[in-house]
Amino acid sequence: MTEVSNKGTILVTGAAGFIGSAVAVRLTAMGHTVVGCDNFNDYYDPALKHHRVEALLKPAGVPCETVELSDGEQVAALFERVKPALVVHLAAQAGVRYSLKNPAAYVQANLVAFGHMLEACRNHKVEHLLYASSSSVYGANAKTPFSEDDVTDAPVSLYAATKKSNELMAHSYSHLYGIPTTGLRFFTVYGPWGRPDMAYFSFARKMLANEAIPVFAEGKLYRDFTYIDDIVEGVVRLLFKPTKPEGKPPHAIFNIGNQTPVQVLDFIRTLEGALDVKATLDFQPMQPGDVPATHADTSKLQAWVGYKPTTSLEAGLREFARWYNRAIRENVSYLK
Repeated sequence: MTEVSNKGTILVTGAAGFIGSAVAVRLTAMGHTVVGCDNFNDYYDPALKHHRVEALLKPAGVPCETVELSDGEQVAALFERVKPALVVHLAAQAGVRYSLKNPAAYVQANLVAFGHMLEACRNHKVEHLLYASSSSVYGANAKTPFSEDDVTDAPVSLYAATKKSNELMAHSYSHLYGIPTTGLRFFTVYGPWGRPDMAYFSFARKMLANEAIPVFAEGKLYRDFTYIDDIVEGVVRLLFKPTKPEGKPPHAIFNIGNQTPVQVLDFIRTLEGALDVKATLDFQPMQPGDVPATHADTSKLQAWVGYKPTTSLEAGLREFARWYNRAIRENVSYLK
């Protein structure tokens, strides 16, 4: 049962991105009118973003405007044009390690831009703002699995700090203006059309090129790898069912993860099987900003929308390998 209208336009920011493109296509397939936007920056090869637009968004009939969300005037003009009823805000500067190199990018994309989005949602009386947070907000939390009720005030990277800040900013707007907002803590998303900066993507490229892959902390880190289709399912279910707690602001946080942490060495072995190639490992120390493990408790998600991710790592990596090998055959530039 939906808690918001099924009518009206849905705005998806970061629509040329990995998760954004998949969400936009799914919402369109459900019969909704979707408008996307992206700034097409060069954090990774923009050719991949443009390829997602051509191969995924255009066939689904999803327009994707070029908009810089850190520019308040552009955001205001976007909302005037689109007049969205619902907003899925997935645009952000991602990556833990890159936040050590270019912190200014995170301030602009994750803080300034998010502030503009909140103001636009307030001014246009958006029915529900669903936005991307991250499992990184849990920091080096020793308690597992990670619960939404855990204390998250000790981030170990600027990226995590900006995502925690988004949660606090959204809560304040829900409190002040009654805007329903929902933050989603994604756990290590992977799959076809993924980001080249993610480990599984760079591992595949190096493995197929017979190059050694860097393995940090002797491969003993654990990650709760979550397949893209499972992420999308959680997003669309939550989008139409914002929380309305009695006597509290209409703001909520949900984990979306596979609930099955995998040691990085085991992940590499599974990827070897999917690609039918043997990896050469280059063991390196643990990197600043990394955490020993991530592990999602998704009981809150399941209780609210009756869903939990179910795709196995083996099945998910097989699908990624099929897509990756097809991209190789197409000789796309972003794999070179």
